[in-house]
Amino acid sequence: MSNTIKRRSLLKLFPAYIVAPTIIVSQVKVAGCTPVSGSNNGKTIFVSTWNNQSANRIATQSAKNGKNTIDAIVDGISHVESDINDMSVGKGGRPDREGDVTLDSCIMDHEGNAGGVCYMKDIEHPIQVARDVMYHTPHVLLAGDGATNFALQRGYEKINLLSTKAKIAYKEWKVKSEYKPTPNIEQHDTIGMIGIHDRKLGGGCSTSGLAYKMQGRVGDSPIIGAGLYVDGEVGACTATGMGEIMMKNLSSFLVVEFMRSGDSPAEACRKAVKRVADKIKGSKKDQQMGLIAIDKDGNVGAYSVLPGFVYAVTIDGETNVLESDSFFDVIDE
Repeated sequence: MSNTIKRRSLLKLFPAYIVAPTIIVSQVKVAGCTPVSGSNNGKTIFVSTWNNQSANRIATQSAKNGKNTIDAIVDGISHVESDINDMSVGKGGRPDREGDVTLDSCIMDHEGNAGGVCYMKDIEHPIQVARDVMYHTPHVLLAGDGATNFALQRGYEKINLLSTKAKIAYKEWKVKSEYKPTPNIEQHDTIGMIGIHDRKLGGGCSTSGLAYKMQGRVGDSPIIGAGLYVDGEVGACTATGMGEIMMKNLSSFLVVEFMRSGDSPAEACRKAVKRVADKIKGSKKDQQMGLIAIDKDGNVGAYSVLPGFVYAVTIDGETNVLESDSFFDVIDE
């Protein structure tokens, strides 16, 4: 069963963020900053950034079939990585300024084990390689050729990640070569998924990074504490948006620490966002950050810097898409 909770038509919202330089939105808030209500203790719950309902459903089914939290999350994220129409994750992702698609990912379980890859090329499923780094190496993060070679040694196949659609978009971009990140573009730029199953927390994150980034740029998605953090005794958080913001503030770690101090997931996300938003000077248009969190009891919350951040919550197979509360009500120049 799937329901959509929204304060305005998301279908109308999507193109507005791409073509309109200034957007003024209603100040009436959906309870996106309020924990998903009800007793969720003991339930299977998966929460993902943006409208990734399919990923949540796949993770839920994998858990139902006997997989643990981490493996279920890997299955859900792998689905998005293979979606050639999603130009922000995995195969089909937008390239960097040199025309190369580079991938970042990390994973973390309830015991604090973690693995990640960054600036990896030619491998379709970075989330799976991140899991292998966690399980089969003494390290946490492998980069560049090292990550790719490790994946090949593990039996992954080398493929061309640059789709025809992404190649055309890259050629069009090269005409002016202007680097202008757009908040909420296509309503996704990373898939972060956190969840709890059999009372065990876990999380994963995967992205192809900012379109037309500088060669070698790595964002928050593979960085434990920035794009993702999990503590099995407290909760989990993952982030989306402008990676440099999360990296400079270790936002996911901060949210978990706020929850450790007694804050709800929603309030923890709000506090972490406020710490960032209070420092923004001048234009806010490229300063989006969205956070989602879940605590050990299955309470869920979210918050963002700018309006337009949506997230999917699946509890025992029932999915809702929510738009989070935001610190600012306007995306401007």
